[in-house]
Amino acid sequence: MTAQEPPHTPAGTGERPLAGCVALVTGASSGIGEAAALSLARLGCSLALVARRTDRLTGTGEAIGAQGAAALPLTADLTAPGAARQAVEDTVRHFGRLDVVVNNAGYGARAPVEESDPDDWERMVDLNLKAVLRLSHAALPHLLRAAQDGPRGVADLVTVSSVAGRLARKGNSVYSATKHAVCAFSESLRQEVTGRGVRVGLVEPGMTTTEMTVGGTSAFGMPQESWLRAEDIARSVAFMITQPPHAAVNEIMVRPTAQEH
Repeated sequence: MTAQEPPHTPAGTGERPLAGCVALVTGASSGIGEAAALSLARLGCSLALVARRTDRLTGTGEAIGAQGAAALPLTADLTAPGAARQAVEDTVRHFGRLDVVVNNAGYGARAPVEESDPDDWERMVDLNLKAVLRLSHAALPHLLRAAQDGPRGVADLVTVSSVAGRLARKGNSVYSATKHAVCAFSESLRQEVTGRGVRVGLVEPGMTTTEMTVGGTSAFGMPQESWLRAEDIARSVAFMITQPPHAAVNEIMVRPTAQEH
């Protein structure tokens, strides 16, 4: 009879498996970003919180502090070319390391192409795609270092994409294009760094109640009360990050039960 392999023991202990780790979360002032930051704080992470609204970031930081975790609010507009790199540098300067990145900041504007405002296109490309590229590039050396020297033996780069990154629909062309691009970038980057202990993952929500989506009363024929909540997506992010070092969950698509497409 062969002895069973002992269960994986994470770097942290008890209910705080990410104790000693530092995570940077963008779009952390509300919605999925705020929920993800709070979830990671409960798991033991120190948090760098990036968003444009200082007052909301301060509130999120205070909520994280109440959970016994450290928080560094960083007010930044990630559409500015140097903002992503500065946020990473400020995080590492303050905490001394970086183990986890959650690319969550995003913007969406739905309209048929002929009725769209090209300024909305620019903002979607700048925030949904360019900011992800810049932040990932700036964070990568620190994530590689954390994977080599950190207590977990891995580091994590998670991007919150969308079902729209897998299924294009009319009236959603440019948003969907940016999310398709993020999917391609993430898979290519995954192949480059997975052998060095950096796990690259995508979480792809369906209709979720956030500040960006609230406004219409239904989507895909679904009443808003049937949509996902930000906490549903935060659980998926945390699930990816808390896997044992030998296991990489690279993609999670989460739809409301009632959503067909």
